[in-house]
Amino acid sequence: MPAQKIETGHQDIVHDVAMDYYGKRLATASSDATIKIIGVGSGSQHLATLSAHRGPVWEVAWAHPKFGSLLASCSYDGQVIIWKEGNPNEWQQAHVFNDHKSSVNSIAWAPHELGLSLACGSSDGNISVFTARPDGGWDTTRIDQAHPVGVTSVSWAPSMAPGALVGSGLLDPVHKLASGGCDNTVKVWKLYNGTWKMDCFPALQKHSDWVRDVAWAPNLGLPKSTIASASQDGTVVIWSVAKEGEQWEGNVLKDFKTPFGGYHGH
Repeated sequence: MPAQKIETGHQDIVHDVAMDYYGKRLATASSDATIKIIGVGSGSQHLATLSAHRGPVWEVAWAHPKFGSLLASCSYDGQVIIWKEGNPNEWQQAHVFNDHKSSVNSIAWAPHELGLSLACGSSDGNISVFTARPDGGWDTTRIDQAHPVGVTSVSWAPSMAPGALVGSGLLDPVHKLASGGCDNTVKVWKLYNGTWKMDCFPALQKHSDWVRDVAWAPNLGLPKSTIASASQDGTVVIWSVAKEGEQWEGNVLKDFKTPFGGYHGH
């Protein structure tokens, strides 16, 4: 497939690009404080500019289409905005979250089987999870001081337990998050009766500098859980655990001799 160059129209650095579920549209996030929606078909086409943030926009994330046409964004201004598309290419702010006291660096929608939930990691050290209610409101759960010197990244676990096959694992869906921080650690969190608690002891430590990004791997039919973490120290570590309650094992995939991007806050 040939590469396609897209002129975004941004006036500053582009920090994030996210493709929608159908592969038809891109959302881009920039230091110019705007989000662009761009159609990618036979030719790129500017569809909309979303302006509400008061600082650099670090990340954008599309919700699963079963919830409608929704896009989340997070910014240096500390805000998380949920955008809703009403008429085609007409976007409105559906909700603005101001829970964080400093830059929100990472956002991630939960697997759609868990409902409409958005996890957010901030430089204030906290993680918040916003979950939509049937009445249109939002419930908030928090992990206070998840990484006291700053959260750089969040990633949801697959909704099915390791080893589960399609349709067999949703009787008791998994509610877990991985996070990376400026304390050089990766942490795993599990939702117990409405409260998030740490699910790995001790925290996962193999990096010697900030963890810039974490990503939970798909596990369909696989016997274990796997997380990748990338660090300012130039290494990627693959973490895995076979059974609930066992210790995570970390293997350095490669030392790339250069820092990884992914975290933008201060």
